[in-house]
Amino acid sequence: MSENEASSSASNFIHEIIDEEIRTGKSDGKIVTRFPPEPNGYLHIGHAKSICLNYGTAQKYGGTFHLRFDDTNPTKEDTEYVESIMEDVRWLGADWKDKLFFASDYFEKFYEYAVQLIRLGKAYVCELSDSEMREYRGTLTTPGKESPYRNRSVEENLDLFARMRAGEFADGSKVLRAKIDMASPNIHMRDPVIYRIRHTSHHRSGDKWCIYPMYDFAHPLEDAIEHITHSICTLEFEIHRPFYDWLLENLTPAPRPRQIEFARLNLTNTVMSKRKLLELVKERHVSGWDDPRMPTISAFRRRGVPPEAIRAFCEGVGVTKYNSLTDLSLLEYYIRENLNRTAKRVMVVMNPLKVILDNYPDDLVEEMDAVNNPENPDDGTRKVPFSKVLYIERDDFREDAPKKFYRLAPGAEVRLRYAYFVKCVSVDRDADGEITAVHCTYDPETKGGNAPDGRKVKGTIHWVSAKHAFSTEVRLYDRLFTIDNVGDIPDGEDYRAYLNPDSLKVVRNAMMEPALANAEKGARFQFERIGYFCVDSRDTFEGKAVFNRTVQLKDSWAKIEAKKN
Repeated sequence: MSENEASSSASNFIHEIIDEEIRTGKSDGKIVTRFPPEPNGYLHIGHAKSICLNYGTAQKYGGTFHLRFDDTNPTKEDTEYVESIMEDVRWLGADWKDKLFFASDYFEKFYEYAVQLIRLGKAYVCELSDSEMREYRGTLTTPGKESPYRNRSVEENLDLFARMRAGEFADGSKVLRAKIDMASPNIHMRDPVIYRIRHTSHHRSGDKWCIYPMYDFAHPLEDAIEHITHSICTLEFEIHRPFYDWLLENLTPAPRPRQIEFARLNLTNTVMSKRKLLELVKERHVSGWDDPRMPTISAFRRRGVPPEAIRAFCEGVGVTKYNSLTDLSLLEYYIRENLNRTAKRVMVVMNPLKVILDNYPDDLVEEMDAVNNPENPDDGTRKVPFSKVLYIERDDFREDAPKKFYRLAPGAEVRLRYAYFVKCVSVDRDADGEITAVHCTYDPETKGGNAPDGRKVKGTIHWVSAKHAFSTEVRLYDRLFTIDNVGDIPDGEDYRAYLNPDSLKVVRNAMMEPALANAEKGARFQFERIGYFCVDSRDTFEGKAVFNRTVQLKDSWAKIEAKKN
């Protein structure tokens, strides 16, 4: 399946709704969407789907896209998260232009809207404790009870709310609640809290406010203020939509935003909960939010995943109303498809074994022409030095080779990539009997990898020149968890018990061809016959670049799991 085939076959019911609105005249086609993150953590791949959907919808219909921070909870928010989110959204290719907004920009308007609700007799100050409020709220099968403070007069509520703003009351002592229906079958309509007291400094407004709106109160009002046409959010907000509509119907004129919910993106072998991701960071199970094993956008960037691959993946999985679990291998497919076209090929030996060409001149150094990317002829070629002593992968040599082993073995002839045919004649051993070097002869008539006499060899292996190569650290990243669906772990069982102990393996003696010595941070490569890698954007090893594995050449994880079962 090609990337275009996957994308064209994907469904998008939201675009079908908009097309029908335009066709029937319910919409004038002026589409305004938004991505509204809370700055309380780093964005993950699930957010990428929302970004691509909201931005892509605005682009498709010639509309406008807003980036808006729902910064209504100062106890969990930080400018670090704001900056990381902006970097992630920009990296994914979404351009908000001059449409950058913060909920905190509207704090005064939110207060005025709350006062308006009080004047309408549809909001009241409540003094129930958290535990009492839970008791009064009822359950999914039993109706709630009205608060004893529910029928305060408008004047008393206005006075108490003003004094809440003035800072007269302690945290948790009072809240402002919408007055709706304590017997509603939707528990979110049973007089939800819309303001609470927080004597906490805000990362943008400082100490100006000590009361803060709840997300469910602020969010629909932000959409209305910004003239959002389609408030696209994930399915868990579907049950909140009646309050979204109730609030706008009572406080804002038509036309009003329309909330549409879609299924969130869930990936195998990882978690999407911000709380759990934060735990992994704080407990040092990973090195940080951008640890390449994490599902965060910053982690994918550090791992060398191209933004185009993530966009293609998000489009390819489609937009539906049904929650499902997407196999991580599908994302890896899109990554390989992109990198196969764009990443330059290089030769790297991960577990080196010395090869000595006995009949090659001691001081001769040749430069072999190596193709940078056979998928893109415009990438041209590069020169790779070749000399008497080489390194090959230790797995590419077997002293007792099985019948279908087409690599190097005693008496066997193989092709060295871009170079010569070589034949193994003997081996060197150390005192423990371990092989330390393989002696070969080379055929000088086969330069470039072809024999003029027409003879064929079945094996081609990669190599690096020992005197020109440099060693550095390579990090082999794999799936973070050993099980597909971390969400299926039974209650009371620690999800961290399923962390993959092999999610990171470090190789510190990988031998690189010399061209990689000057590779820039973030540069992507295919290590021939091994996988796709990038230069780490942060760490170095003894002053040299560190390389992170982006993805393997093939989906070997599925094969490993199949063998286990």
